[in-house]
Amino acid sequence: MDLYLSLYLLFYIIGASDLVFAASFKQPIPRDLSILRRATPDAPDGYTPKEVDCPSDRPTIRDASGLSPEETSWLPTRRNNTISAMKDLFSRLNVTGFDAEGYINQNANNASALPNIGIAVSGGGYRALTNGAGALAAFDNRTANSTQPGMLGGLLQSATYLAGLSGGGWLVGSLYVNNFTSVQAIQNTTTDISGSLWQFGNSIFEGPATGGIQVLDSAEYYTTLADEIGGKENAGYDITITDYWGRALSFQLVNATDGGVAYTFSSISEDPDFTSGNSPMPILVTDGRAPNQLIVPTNATVYEFNPWELGSFDPTVFGFAPLRYIGSNFTGGSLPDSEQCVRGYDNAGFVMGTSSSLFNEFFLEINSTAGVPQVLKSALSSILGDISSSNEDIASWEPNPFYGFNPHINENANSRQLTLVDGGEDLQNIPLHPLIQPTRKVDVIFAVDSSADTLNSPNWPNGTSLVASYQRTSNATLQNGTLFPSVPDQNTFVNLGLNNRPTFFGCNSSNFTLDNGASLPPLIVYLPNSPYTFDSNLSTFNPVLNNSVRDAVIQNGFNVATMGNGTRDSQWPTCVGCAILSRSAERTGTQLPPACQSCFERYCWNGTVNSTEPAPYNPTFVLDATKLSGATQFSASIVAIGATILTGLTLAM
Repeated sequence: MDLYLSLYLLFYIIGASDLVFAASFKQPIPRDLSILRRATPDAPDGYTPKEVDCPSDRPTIRDASGLSPEETSWLPTRRNNTISAMKDLFSRLNVTGFDAEGYINQNANNASALPNIGIAVSGGGYRALTNGAGALAAFDNRTANSTQPGMLGGLLQSATYLAGLSGGGWLVGSLYVNNFTSVQAIQNTTTDISGSLWQFGNSIFEGPATGGIQVLDSAEYYTTLADEIGGKENAGYDITITDYWGRALSFQLVNATDGGVAYTFSSISEDPDFTSGNSPMPILVTDGRAPNQLIVPTNATVYEFNPWELGSFDPTVFGFAPLRYIGSNFTGGSLPDSEQCVRGYDNAGFVMGTSSSLFNEFFLEINSTAGVPQVLKSALSSILGDISSSNEDIASWEPNPFYGFNPHINENANSRQLTLVDGGEDLQNIPLHPLIQPTRKVDVIFAVDSSADTLNSPNWPNGTSLVASYQRTSNATLQNGTLFPSVPDQNTFVNLGLNNRPTFFGCNSSNFTLDNGASLPPLIVYLPNSPYTFDSNLSTFNPVLNNSVRDAVIQNGFNVATMGNGTRDSQWPTCVGCAILSRSAERTGTQLPPACQSCFERYCWNGTVNSTEPAPYNPTFVLDATKLSGATQFSASIVAIGATILTGLTLAM
């Protein structure tokens, strides 16, 4: 096959029809991110997996009856490191009538008694990346003004886990392969310093603009991708559209020359700052899907990538493989003595691309595209010749690390290929699954939802992801000890406005039946995308976003998380504090103050249902949408980010 011609087709088609926004911002003071690289280029042969000598302790597949030894060892360090940040956070949240600092000090010698916080960022393309980035910026004590009274900066530093999926996975993955850099630091850099990092104005089909650390023009970009992916194929590994997608995505998400071709996701586990417990543990979510299988919430096997492993707690696999050695020929849970280890399969872009494989569709809109030469269409057809239209979203992880493992329950035990797809294909578009596992003992999850559920005024959430996660825990086959708070149907979400403001689910622990030693599920703080200062309901499949719109959505996401810096509810910071404390206080037998009871009455879903067909959902701005031009700084003032709000602007899918 002619890889160069094929790639030219893939990128030419949509690149020619991209919609670019014409809004403007003043650029902040640039910051040099060249030293802020956490993941390392430790793959032995670039994108091509390569056989290497195995360590003396040969890698194996473990069962999922608990956490990995690595996570178990890391957790006490991380939990202890959250104490200082949590004390600082509560000094600003003003939980009236409660000595939060004293409570934390009292339990400092037993960090497991303190709140265990998770953050989950949904899928939804660049909309999810940017809206989620706004929430993380609000939670990050490195963001300017985020540590003023009533602000939420430090919540990120207090968290144990940070999960992402699809577009939210781009956000999480990008931050971690760039040294857990802050959102604001990435915004504040320039192309001369950091190349195409978060420069979404040039779509991946066009390739990054030259300058700074990026030196490829479009032709060289296509050739480079063709050579890299061709190298993997020539080494005998199966390739899919996800290989192209993930490599192209890396040019926007990895701060390294040529998109960081040798950067691996597992290298995060060896970074001294991460191993010292100075940041949450990143988790990316993907679904297992056999070719031609239709997956739904109640039958999907949910896999996770973390810095040490790929695997699933689900009883359909119930196992984890060492991510660093994926690509090795495991059989029945072990690596035969005759086999060498393989390294470099877990390319960071391929991991992020696997979690977002739904976007493979970007590459397939050719036959209806005017002006595309037939020769280029034919070239792409040669790539897709062995793939049916129902399998274009699949990422191939071959050899299957779970081959022959747990054959009595593992539906893939007899397959040499593990096929994974976008983590939101089962409708669980918020990556809650890893965080509700009882063995992780998470107390509260801040669930940032950028899903595109609504039809009228499209691309706003309506709670579908929470409904899917709840439905899944009702399936005895897959439930496997996980519990999830009750949630209403999607019509109720819209009719009661639960998709337009924060809502707590699972407040009353007495509603859960804890049989056979089951643990309370986390309290869910649901943060749906809604228009505070900008229409942030961008199309999921638009591949172009210039910096002005990028920053406007980030600021809007910041406002969603802070409720407009408390403008919508001045007690919101207090209520965030109460949500964080709820499970921990119950565990330690500590009475929360009346201020928290007031918060729970205000934000906890009380079981009310209105399932009638809702009126067309047309949300209005919570704060004034301005057309001011200004620096892209997060401000504790009520004034929205300086941006040009374009009237009548729509995003083409």
